[in-house]
Amino acid sequence: MESWLASKLPPGSAPQVSALEVPSSNGMSSETVLFGANWREQGRTRTESLVARVAPDAAAVPVFPVYDLECQFQVMRLVGANTTVPVPHVYWSEPDSGPLGAPFFVMKRVEGQVPPDIMPYNFGSWVSEATAEEQARLQKSSVNVLARLHEIAQPERTFAFLQSKQPEPTALRRQVAELWAYYEWVREDLRVPLIERCFTWLQEHWPKDEGETVLSWGDARIGNIMYRQFEPVAVFDWEMAALGPRELDLGWMIFMHRFFEDIAAKMGLPGMPHFLRRDDVAATYESLSGHTPRDLDFYTMYAALRHGIIMSRIQRRAIHFGEATMPEDVDDLIMHRATLEAMLAGTYWK
Repeated sequence: MESWLASKLPPGSAPQVSALEVPSSNGMSSETVLFGANWREQGRTRTESLVARVAPDAAAVPVFPVYDLECQFQVMRLVGANTTVPVPHVYWSEPDSGPLGAPFFVMKRVEGQVPPDIMPYNFGSWVSEATAEEQARLQKSSVNVLARLHEIAQPERTFAFLQSKQPEPTALRRQVAELWAYYEWVREDLRVPLIERCFTWLQEHWPKDEGETVLSWGDARIGNIMYRQFEPVAVFDWEMAALGPRELDLGWMIFMHRFFEDIAAKMGLPGMPHFLRRDDVAATYESLSGHTPRDLDFYTMYAALRHGIIMSRIQRRAIHFGEATMPEDVDDLIMHRATLEAMLAGTYWK
């Protein structure tokens, strides 16, 4: 790592790397390596705490077919340059697998607290144990991240590299086509009837007005935000970034909290039913952005479907490694099968 860092710095920098650490992570999309580094710069020693995001090993049956870390690097760089959204400063992107065994990029390390996924933050954590005022501050500031991202001017020009290659006439139709292509990759030799029913539902309930195209963060959930004093200090995980309607991010943020709430309810835990409620998120977003969210039945279904495909891949991955067995009913590959069925029936949000 030191020799690689030396190749990125001016001659005579003499970098030293220390305190390498691989922490537990909220995501399965890439590995995270924490390390310290110091080097000579303008006659002084510069010390930085850094993070390397490393692409997963293809032999580990990754969740997604492609990990374009250069794309993530560029998204973070441009978000940092065009908004006040707190993305970590990115330093270098390395497409060569030589130094760490896989492509990676390096960004500045930020200190703070991240709402946990394991066990979920609504099971009992610094988030659920916060005061009502602190939780409200976290909720509003998180929705504000979306409002600020969606303000970026001319996103289709600034983020032209995110343009989908799907031959569809609108950004939303291209996103759904991309999701179908992902499902085709995930399913391999199996068809999952519930997933295909949900795709049919989307086609039958298509928004009449898709609205303007914005930069969509993609994995827009509080588990991908680091906080201090219940305010965001770093926004992570941009591998699902795309161009599409504002409601893609809103639907994902709303659904992902509700997903954890449904698990808490099954386990007899109190959860956080007052937090990130659908109508509250929509109202907060409108007050911050001036845009009235619409078609949230569609966008929360899209989010639940997308998550269902991801979860089926994770389950197939567990089966591959002998950690689970194939269910008799392939719809049971989806952890939140009951949620999708209730959405199809029109009863989930009642």
